[in-house]
Amino acid sequence: MLRTTIAVLALALLSAVAFGQDADASRWLRFSGDADVAPGNGRRVVMLAGDEEYRSEESMPMLARMFAKQGFETIVLFSQDPESGEIDPENSSNIPGMHLIDDADLVIVNLRFRELPDQAMKHLVEYVDAGKPVSGLRTATHAFYYRDNPDSPYANWSFNSDEPRGGFGGGILGETWVAHHGHHGSEATRGVIEPKNAAHPVLRGVKDVFGPTDVYTIRGLPKDSTILLRGGILEGMDPEDAFVEDDRNKPMHPVAWVRERTLPDGGTQRIFCTTMGTSQDFSSRDLRRLVLQASLWQLENEQMIPKDGVDAPLVGHWAPTRFGFGTHRTGLTPAMVRDGHPKEDAKAGTTSEE
Repeated sequence: MLRTTIAVLALALLSAVAFGQDADASRWLRFSGDADVAPGNGRRVVMLAGDEEYRSEESMPMLARMFAKQGFETIVLFSQDPESGEIDPENSSNIPGMHLIDDADLVIVNLRFRELPDQAMKHLVEYVDAGKPVSGLRTATHAFYYRDNPDSPYANWSFNSDEPRGGFGGGILGETWVAHHGHHGSEATRGVIEPKNAAHPVLRGVKDVFGPTDVYTIRGLPKDSTILLRGGILEGMDPEDAFVEDDRNKPMHPVAWVRERTLPDGGTQRIFCTTMGTSQDFSSRDLRRLVLQASLWQLENEQMIPKDGVDAPLVGHWAPTRFGFGTHRTGLTPAMVRDGHPKEDAKAGTTSEE
């Protein structure tokens, strides 16, 4: 009788622990993967959305839906109000579900100046330190900023860290935040393929990348980097605008690259980064294609990228908000944006693809 009671209690405790990790599942989005659908084959991609300006809370769910169509299990974690569960990109210290990174095959980071509790950061740091693939979009170059807890064991991931230089952005992705190279909000970006790397598998089928975000300054990338696209600064904000005729395009700064980062054990870690990435940028089919194909390269599945590139359709309703501080849609929980942001939203932008 005593043994039976102990066994029941033990089972209940294990169930409680298991349930505890899933009890907050309403705090994130999860799209089931299909082990029989290539190239994803059920592998897990975790996407981190949390920036005040470039609407990653819109773009990451859309990318998650697109990846799920390719057979990946995709999970989106959001910066969020801890009380209401409302998506809140201005909350820099709360991203529920970080433990889900532990079983990830790929992590895509789209954060800006976050400072998470140590127990949450631990999951991401250990994942990266294990040499698993990681991608960074737009403000991921300055994803973390330890202002309140400079004594944290993870404070060296701050964008302004000295060692490694530039923290997560500089040490892992290849560059930290430096400056706007194009004029912010008035000069858009046209992706220009780096000629010597045009045959790279990540660039298959990529021909026309345009986005309204400006080009970021890149001081210099690590020697293990391969530049895929440079960013041509345009005279205005329309795809038809010409390149500016000044020295800022001579040469053009990188806007997309990959790294094969050497690890302490002698292995390599496959990294992808693009400094494009506001939600409106992802109306560009070829930018979506670039991110998806980079992921396949990172997972060592470049042989699965067709000659003309993978299909990269918009999945679900797509009405991106123009970038800017204080412009995020309010009152929304993860479940409410599962299929796209509400069509009737007054702030909705274009639904077209470029």
